[in-house]
Amino acid sequence: MSETMRAAPTKPNRGYGRWTPLWFLAPAVLTLFLIGIYPTIFALVTSFRRYNITRPREGFPFVGFENYVAVLTDSTFWSSLLLTAKFYVTVLPIQVVLGLIIALLLHKPGMGLLKSLARVTLVVPLATTYAVVGLIGRLIFNRDFGVANQFLGFAGFGPIDWLSTPGGAFAAIVIMDVWQWTPFCALIFLAGLSMVPGEIEEAARLETSSKLALLRHVQLPYLLPGLTAVMILRSADVLKLFDMVFVMTRGGPGSATDLISIYIQRVGFRIFDLGTASAQAILLLIITIVISRLYIRLLYREVQ
Repeated sequence: MSETMRAAPTKPNRGYGRWTPLWFLAPAVLTLFLIGIYPTIFALVTSFRRYNITRPREGFPFVGFENYVAVLTDSTFWSSLLLTAKFYVTVLPIQVVLGLIIALLLHKPGMGLLKSLARVTLVVPLATTYAVVGLIGRLIFNRDFGVANQFLGFAGFGPIDWLSTPGGAFAAIVIMDVWQWTPFCALIFLAGLSMVPGEIEEAARLETSSKLALLRHVQLPYLLPGLTAVMILRSADVLKLFDMVFVMTRGGPGSATDLISIYIQRVGFRIFDLGTASAQAILLLIITIVISRLYIRLLYREVQ
């Protein structure tokens, strides 16, 4: 009886072998290596060489940390890095606050169809490429026929030459970045709010009528992981932001919008000093890693 009840042995699949999982993983691993790992290794090696592609006859000799010393003593590099930090501390608080407000509004009960339409609408800026955002910004802030000056005219103010003045150009790229990435913050916070247990939130609403107390004591612990992700991703994104700013202002007027990525591109592809540009990029990568570790240490908390 026990023999008849014993399960029949499964037949091996002829199309499946011990190497089959590796064949499925190989395309993704190869793509990751070609797009991410190899360029990083190449930039690291190049940063230790005098690598100017306009003078190939001189070769590409190993110079040690000479490029890094040149970068760290370059005042323009530090000016661009400080401008990037100014841009970051300007856009991020606005995006976080507006994103949190939008998420709290969409988290309210009721208005199901309207909230669904709002969530779909939030995806549109995220799906727009940086170059297209830059083109839209050039149209919006055009002095003669831009929408921004038309609204200012309705309010009784004269036209502003946004993209030709330092303050106007910086404000323009801030506004466009806030437009593109505030929905990302809102969706991340909305996902965090959806993780709050309904019975706990309902009990808290019965205990207090203060929305600030509800946010601080009940919802905030579930928002912190998302806030950490937003801070890390936006830090990396701002440090490598190039397309939108380049299309709108090309780093001008003067150096008003000369973010660090614009400066690195100019060193690498206008002066063609790839050794120095690679050293700048590696230092930028180190800064991104350090900032990310600080955010994880200071903000990230597991929900108990």
